Amino acid sequence: MSARFNMATTDAAAYKAMLGLEGYLQTISLNPIQKELIKIRASQINGCAFCLDMHTKDAVKYGETPQRIFLLNAWREAADFYTAEEQVLLAMTEEITLISQKGLTEETYQKATQFFDESQIAQIIMAVIAINAWNRIGISTHLQVPKN
Repeated sequence: MSARFNMATTDAAAYKAMLGLEGYLQTISLNPIQKELIKIRASQINGCAFCLDMHTKDAVKYGETPQRIFLLNAWREAADFYTAEEQVLLAMTEEITLISQKGLTEETYQKATQFFDESQIAQIIMAVIAINAWNRIGISTHLQVPKN
């Protein structure tokens, strides 16, 4: 499968808007590992190889362990590897990514309020929205994983 076009050059204004969202996400209170867990899990669900490649590498750079990355797709079964706070992040990521199934459930939202305030919950929602947008760009344009 070959790349279709480069979004950054074909629609520079739209790409610039996405980069604006990324700039905002650099200022939020989530730590780098939390952000990467969101990005990896959403990218697994969406099947975005480019984003999976990028964000697993980034997670390792931030100190994430390969074992936790390998188990992320089965985090519920491997719950002992993830903190309760991370489990809420992952549940939110899944429910928001799969929004048409049931959306962010009241149960998950209430669990989130045990760890995060409203501002942080809003930030998590925006982080999930952003990676889902990037996944859709990557998949729709056939963004290629660089071969190292």
